[in-house]
Amino acid sequence: MAYLSDIEIAQRCQMKPISEIAAAAHVGEEYLEHYGKYKAKVDLSLLKETRRPDGKLILVTAITPTPAGEGKTTTTIGLADGLRRIGKDVTVALREPSLGPVFGIKGGAAGGGYAQVVPMEDINLHFTGDFHAIGAANNLLAAMLDNHIQQGNELGIDVKKITWKRCVDMNDRQLRNVVDGLGGRLQGVPREDGFDITVASEIMAVLCLSESISDLKERLARIIVGYTYDDQPVTCGQLKAQGAMAALLKDALKPNLVQTLEGTPAFVHGGPFANIAHGCNSVIATRMALKMGDYAVTEAGFGADLGAEKFLDIKCRMAGLTPNAVVIVATIRALKMHGGLEKSALGEENLEALERGLPNLLRHVSNIRDVYRLPCVVAVNQFPTDSAAETGFLIEKCREQGVRAVLSTVWSEGGAGGEALAREVVRLCEEEKGDFTFSYVDDMTLSEKIEAIVTRIYRGAGVQILPAAQKQLDRLMELGYGGLPVCMAKTQYSFSDDPGKLGAPDDFIVTVRNVKISAGAGFVVALTGEIMTMPGLPKRPAAEQIDVDENGVISGLF
Repeated sequence: MAYLSDIEIAQRCQMKPISEIAAAAHVGEEYLEHYGKYKAKVDLSLLKETRRPDGKLILVTAITPTPAGEGKTTTTIGLADGLRRIGKDVTVALREPSLGPVFGIKGGAAGGGYAQVVPMEDINLHFTGDFHAIGAANNLLAAMLDNHIQQGNELGIDVKKITWKRCVDMNDRQLRNVVDGLGGRLQGVPREDGFDITVASEIMAVLCLSESISDLKERLARIIVGYTYDDQPVTCGQLKAQGAMAALLKDALKPNLVQTLEGTPAFVHGGPFANIAHGCNSVIATRMALKMGDYAVTEAGFGADLGAEKFLDIKCRMAGLTPNAVVIVATIRALKMHGGLEKSALGEENLEALERGLPNLLRHVSNIRDVYRLPCVVAVNQFPTDSAAETGFLIEKCREQGVRAVLSTVWSEGGAGGEALAREVVRLCEEEKGDFTFSYVDDMTLSEKIEAIVTRIYRGAGVQILPAAQKQLDRLMELGYGGLPVCMAKTQYSFSDDPGKLGAPDDFIVTVRNVKISAGAGFVVALTGEIMTMPGLPKRPAAEQIDVDENGVISGLF
């Protein structure tokens, strides 16, 4: 059977004018700023002026990702469409895709099959320009920092202790480490520098956690860009850059409104990666989705040990949010891969491999249910190669562990394939009350918070903090940042910091090799293993297959 590609399905969709979508989301025309026929930004004043109560918040997360695919964003969108089909007033809140994965190996982040947000090409490419604004604000700060040094260095900044990097929204390993300022006295001060991908920039995190223009400016001013010769932090506020940066970001701070293939309102805003950043769409978009729907469905990046942990321990802590239910997406293919099968063998029935891989799912379930104390359901994202025996085995094993597993066919059937999942989510929201708690408390030391995440969420044996990282942690404690939450930068492919350890490994040690402060965002980043903040392109990047014809029709996006 021949299947249409994601982009072919999206291009055949008869989209509704964005004003109709806004009306369905209870957003008045006076709050819309149109970006063509099918996209709009929503003015922040809506949150102040609406009298609608908050709806129910549903978080969609997943098992540890594999090359077999899990379909978390697809499930998020299909669940929202399913809720709408059973008569619920629903909105969905998602992150914006980064151009790095779009042109790299992972592809876009607009869903798949018959569960997508549209216009898919726009969302996956430039969209409304938010990422360009974030990159410009990041690089303005870098330029003002270097200019300050060039113009006499009144603050006494040590060029060997500069922590702020430039950024570009592209996978470009060539820019990880550079030397700039070459060419003589008038061309700048020569120094080692580097680039992060835009989604790893602290500006992205600041934008996604800010709740107003004034909050944005305060957070920007707190950003630490480096240290003086006597080891005192230097901030963006000392460089007087926060006002101009906020001016660049004022429109980017407004959430973007688009639609699913079935016309469900979707707020798509912000896009930090979950393996190197906090992995959630903006607080403002989530609040707007909650106000504009009786049910708001949102997702957090990669597996539950990364995206869900950061959603719950960072975003919910800062914004005062509490999910009413959590959906954990799993596929039989991915679980068999966690059970030791090669990707080429996943199409064959293999209950033994499925059973070996099942502990990965059950560990995520246990974390959500027993650590965070939230009601959850497993969404079994069905693939055509899944056998009835495999599906029945997975559902029964989940039942034995006290969690329901519901078959989801949203990729092939859209919202109709998400109705059963939608009904279970409604039941969880109405009948099961959580007792939400964090995985660590604020008054722990930074080292203790790191260890709590590793031992309670990853289920590792402990943490090895390298001497240089421990020195950084000690200094941050001295500077008064000990009360901040921790954002773990870790491979997405394993509970451990070794991407080769699939399934549910134990007795492993996580190595923290570097620590940095994101004072504006309000968290401390702990870098583990070989994680990098600037990815590279694969041998055969997706960009090789992307094209556009004489009529402007794009092909090859997925």
